[in-house]
Order: sequence, then structure tokens, then C-alpha cells
Amino acid sequence: MAVAPALPTIARDLHGLGAYGWAFTGFLVANVLGMVVSGQLSDTRGPRTPLAVGMLAFIGGLLTSGTATTMLQLVGGRVVQGLGGGLLITAIYVVIGERYPQATQPKVFAALASAWVVPSLVGPVLSGAITEHVGWRWVFLGLLPLVLLGSALMLPVLRSLRRPMGRRGDGVGPRRVVRALAVAVGIAVLEQAGQHPTPLWLGVGVPGLVALVWGLRGLLPAGTVRARRGVPSTIALRGLLAGAFFGAEAMVPLSLTIQHGFGATQAGLPLACSGLTWAVGSWWQGREVRGDEQVRRVRLVRCGYSMIALGVLGIAVSVTTGGGALLAYPAWALAGLGAGMTMATLSVLLLRYTNDVDRGADSASLQLADVTSSAVTTGVGGVLIAAATAGSLGFTTAFVTLDLAMVAIALVGALAAGRLRSPGAARQVAHDLSIDR
Repeated sequence: MAVAPALPTIARDLHGLGAYGWAFTGFLVANVLGMVVSGQLSDTRGPRTPLAVGMLAFIGGLLTSGTATTMLQLVGGRVVQGLGGGLLITAIYVVIGERYPQATQPKVFAALASAWVVPSLVGPVLSGAITEHVGWRWVFLGLLPLVLLGSALMLPVLRSLRRPMGRRGDGVGPRRVVRALAVAVGIAVLEQAGQHPTPLWLGVGVPGLVALVWGLRGLLPAGTVRARRGVPSTIALRGLLAGAFFGAEAMVPLSLTIQHGFGATQAGLPLACSGLTWAVGSWWQGREVRGDEQVRRVRLVRCGYSMIALGVLGIAVSVTTGGGALLAYPAWALAGLGAGMTMATLSVLLLRYTNDVDRGADSASLQLADVTSSAVTTGVGGVLIAAATAGSLGFTTAFVTLDLAMVAIALVGALAAGRLRSPGAARQVAHDLSIDR
């Protein structure tokens, strides 16, 4: 999130404006690959290896980008960073599942969400200031002390991790790597098609979509599309959440700028509000409450999706009414509250339903659902905005169409929340109902 404000200056300095998009696309492709590889390594060798390699790769990527003399080197550094980030995020989920008691896991996910608040609020502004007054290289190199400190704090954890007995396999299977590459390439192609919806790119988007679907079929658990109870339902609902929330969020600043003439600060403020309420929602789900925890978590997810639907609907209203611009602030704060509550709850449920053998692969699938669905919905938003720019439809129509589609996705998530009950719990409910009759 800190790179985006600095990248235009970087591209000009390195005479690489033509490769501007690859700084993001390269990171994304490597990130997806890292998630899948990390999941398989965690399941076969334990999370120690992907954690160590991921941290080293992230540090190496920062050094490579911060010392870049060509755009090719800068993109290469971003690729290495993306690979490191993907390795880390999946392995962290595995560590949480293995090392923390179930009663503590909700609080851990709440803490993880809180850790994103300050970077999301300060990162872009600080990055722009550093680029303007110090130099863009320090956007990368200035992070090294913080990353090294985090690495030092992680060393005791790494020493304590050992490869558990009974792990299957010895490493990374090439078939899963090929599937992961297909997903990554598919996402990258769809993003480009969304940003540049020309006949050429839309034509290329078709095989990109085919590659994406083919890759996901081999990586996601069976039954994900049907939201089968257990792990598949948590992954399916996580995808719906990321698609609905991030698909709408990507257009919030643009809609306020075009429809109401807001400046960059005013238009970006709803996102800052949602970052704060996201942390509050994550904290709320982590509280200790008496009663049936599974019933409570299903209710949290249903409530969270309903908040997202109402928030996105509020954004749609703010777009269509001349005096309703300020509605965007409380509306997106509400959406952030629901998203934080739901995202953390689904993470907790995944670790409840998975097992020691598949924890890494299931954690990777959860991350893939996030990345894939948000890429697809933001791509759809890009196509609508391009159509509005070309005069094929009005901007109001484009924004409202996207928002209503995201509301529909959120409502599907709210209705499907009951699928999150474990298979055993669902059978028990059916049994109790038959007795009552």
C-alpha cells in the first residue's frame, strides 16, 4: 500500500513508464504462487521453512527494489517481495492453528487486523512525503529496520517449530505449482482486461478466465462452489466477502471525486474510516462470550454481511443524490465494521474445521479466495468505468450498477451463512427438529 504513491516517480526516474503496471502484476503473480507453495510446504515439512524463506525473500525484495537502477530490477524486486509475502501469510495461519489454543485464536486474528490499521492510515501519506522530500528509494529501504526487527522477534518461534511426525510428502508438487501459475496468470490477465477493456484485451481475458477456473479447480477443496459444510463453506464465503467489499471499495474514492468533486483527501477518508471500524469488528468477534460458539459465529457472519450490504447500498445512495455525499462516510464505516467482523470469524472457523494434514493447503485456499474474487469484482468495476468514460453509459449508472451487484453478493453471503455450521452440528439440528415434530 506504500508503493502506489511512489511508483509514478520511480517509473519516471528509471525511464520505465511502459513497465509501470508490472510492478503490481509481478507482485500479484508471485504472491499467489507463494501462497500455494507455502501451504504445501507447511503440510509436508511444517511452517518453519516457508516462514524463514518468506522473511528472507521479503527482505531481499526490499533491498533489490530500493537499490534498483533499472525498471527491470525494480519489477524483479517486487516479484521477490510478492513471493515472500505469499509464503508468510499462509504459514502464519498454520502457526496460529498449530500453536494457539482454539479459545485464543479469535483474539490473535483481532490483533492481526489491528496491526493493519496504522499502515493503512499512515502508509500512503508517509510514502508520498518520503518520495517527495527524501527520495523514493527510502520507501523500500526505510522498511528494512522494521522488517529486521520483526524477523528478530520471530526467531524464537522459528526455533520452536519442528517438522511434526507423520507429515506426508517431502516438498512441493509440480502439479499444484502449475495450477497456481494458471491462477496467477488468469488474475493478471483479468485485471489488465478490466483496466484496458479494448477488444484485444477482452479477447485475451477469455483464455485468462479459463486458466483461472482450471487452476482453482485443482487448488480449492471439493465442494467450495456449492459451499459444502466445513472447510469448503468457509472458503466460499470468504471469497464472497472479499469480492463484495473490495469490489465496492475500489470505486468509493473515484465515485466521490467524479460525482461530488471531492479532493483526494476527502475522497479517501471513507477508506480510513473503514480501516478503523474493521479493527473494531475484528476485536468484537474476539470477545469471550458464553453460549454455543458455533451459533454465535454464524450469527456474526450473517450480521457482518448484512452490514456490508447496507454500507454498499449507502454508497449507491450517496452517488445518486446531490446532497448525500457525506452519507459515504458512515456507510463505509459500517461496511468496514461488518467486513472486519466477518473476515476474522471466517479465519477462526477455517482453523476449527481443518485438520493437521491439510491446514496449510486450506489456509492457502482461503487466501486464494480473497485474491481471486476481489480481482474479478474490481475488474468488473474497471470495465463499467471504462464504458462510462467512453460514453456508453453514464457514470452514475456505472457506479450504481456495480454497487447493487456487490449488495447482491453480500446478501448471498448472508443467506449462505447457515452453511458454516459443521456437518455434525447440522445433523444434530435436523435430528432435534425431527424429535420436536
